[in-house]
Amino acid sequence: MSTGTAYVHGPSALGGGFRRFVELTVMLARTDFKLRFFGSVLGYLWSLMRPLMFFGVLYVVFSNVFRLGKGIPHYPVYLLASIVMWNYFLEVTTNCVPALVNRESMLRKVRFPRLVIPLSISLAALFNLAMNFIAVFVFALANGVDPTIAWLELIPIVIAWIVLATGVGMLLSALYVRYRDVQPIWDVLSQILFYGSPIIYIVAYYNRLGVEKLAMLSPVAALNTQMGHALIGHVALSGTAAAQYGPVAFPNAAYAAGSSLRLLVPLAIVAGLFALGYWVFTREAPVVAEYL
Repeated sequence: MSTGTAYVHGPSALGGGFRRFVELTVMLARTDFKLRFFGSVLGYLWSLMRPLMFFGVLYVVFSNVFRLGKGIPHYPVYLLASIVMWNYFLEVTTNCVPALVNRESMLRKVRFPRLVIPLSISLAALFNLAMNFIAVFVFALANGVDPTIAWLELIPIVIAWIVLATGVGMLLSALYVRYRDVQPIWDVLSQILFYGSPIIYIVAYYNRLGVEKLAMLSPVAALNTQMGHALIGHVALSGTAAAQYGPVAFPNAAYAAGSSLRLLVPLAIVAGLFALGYWVFTREAPVVAEYL
């Protein structure tokens, strides 16, 4: 924090007209997306290669070494889709943490709605997500998954992920301005969330521990489980796989949670985190320059 300088309150989170707000958000998102691959030989292909390489490493290690997913049809499709969605969430939240601090000079000199910054980060990551999902669909078709009308369920699922990631991103970016410990704390928490959520394994894995219904209270578990059901569909298991995971590999979220009412908990968490992130960010936006 700088001393010896008198500050007046800066612009609010939503200052200015709606049209200007949208135009600034889109402009910053497009600029960030283009600059990310500027000077790179492969350019935008890196946005596809990174999740694919990460998927390849995880698939080889957990399928061939730990035998995770053995006997589950289309498990690689679920793994790739889960990694793509997690990468979107992690990209938004991680980039949002230092976003206001990294734009200190711009925040001091230019008056614009501060909420543009985290929303532009989420939008730029959404560009990546759209490109990556093309690879997911191609891989699913190559793996023998038949497209169905249930694929349309992916739209509200992705929207829920966007709301969750943007809400957490707004919260982290506002808190980091005052508390620089936020970044290492989030690095640790995101790792715990990754390995503790059904991303590299299906939610039925929790059957072995008897905590499947408890695990489904997590938004990540609920969204990933429903995504697997929508993308792959009902896959019956038999033999060793059935004994280990239960009769169905990719149940819908309501079945895995025990009832549809239980899904209100993860949905409420998604809405609550977005509301909290928005409230904290809009409260801090006018005085953010004082803490930079």
